[in-house]
Amino acid sequence: MSRLRRMSPRRSYDQYCSAARALDAVGDRWTLLIVRELLSGPRRYTDLHADLPGVSTDVLASRLKDMERDGLTTRRRLPPPGAAYVYELTSRGRELLPVLQALGTWGGPELAERRPTDAVRAHWFALPLLRSLEGEGLVEVRLEEGDFHLYVGAQDGPAYGHGAAPREPDARMVLDAETCEALSRGELDLPAAVRGGRVEVTGDGTIAKLLRTG
Repeated sequence: MSRLRRMSPRRSYDQYCSAARALDAVGDRWTLLIVRELLSGPRRYTDLHADLPGVSTDVLASRLKDMERDGLTTRRRLPPPGAAYVYELTSRGRELLPVLQALGTWGGPELAERRPTDAVRAHWFALPLLRSLEGEGLVEVRLEEGDFHLYVGAQDGPAYGHGAAPREPDARMVLDAETCEALSRGELDLPAAVRGGRVEVTGDGTIAKLLRTG
């Protein structure tokens, strides 16, 4: 019996409604957060598990199988010397970026102050910052929690990446966690943060110039 046929059948709301059909595919717990992680590009299972604190190995494996079955992700083996399997979004999966952006905007006021039990990863601030930027280009972001980079305006491929930018970025932004949290909650907009000196912007690209003059 094939691996796909061994999978449990997908649960459905059985409603002829596009919202219900969408929730059939991405409404399970953890699914959209897995999409958030894979928007940075191909990830190994161990990396996904490390950046999704609280998910069990069984649930993560089950969600990844469901997402592959539903055409949201693919799994491939890296060539030697890596020889590890990675998961990545399909074009259909990448179409969930604006969904996550809208959900993040709606949920921003729910953040309030960080709770002692809240986990945090630097790259979780990537999507809130990405929706604040216009134009096209590579932006490097430096936070106390770590660095990441943003592919502003990218239509294909990753929306962001971990660590320093892979090449000279069009702009660099340096900000503290308090400012980043205020931006994520919608209490502060990026141009105001730059004007107020809460975000340091360097670089000669168009995005850097727009941020400094915005």
